[in-house]
Amino acid sequence: MDTHVKAVGWLWILNGLLSVFMAIIGVVILNLTVDDGGTAVLASTGAVCFFLPGVIAYILAGYGLLNHKSWARILAIILAILNLILFPIGTALGIYTLWVMFNDEVEALFEAGS
Repeated sequence: MDTHVKAVGWLWILNGLLSVFMAIIGVVILNLTVDDGGTAVLASTGAVCFFLPGVIAYILAGYGLLNHKSWARILAIILAILNLILFPIGTALGIYTLWVMFNDEVEALFEAGS
């Protein structure tokens, strides 16, 4: 099951990096389509402030899972539940994360690591 834990950790990191990439694309498109520069900058700043905590949580959960931190298991479970509504990729990642994190071997692995 350690292989699954590492896979979930890397998937959360990848999810965070892809979220950053999509946010950058969104900001660029917004700045190109809006004529009023002040409005575009304000909207871009708001979007970054709204999505940044989630992206940080994704990457932090992935890092913690790779290092078998007990808090990362809890964070991954919370993020997995929240991502279930983000069909289809978030749903798949959420289901896989929950399947791995609620496995008895994984629970023992994280208890031993803390």
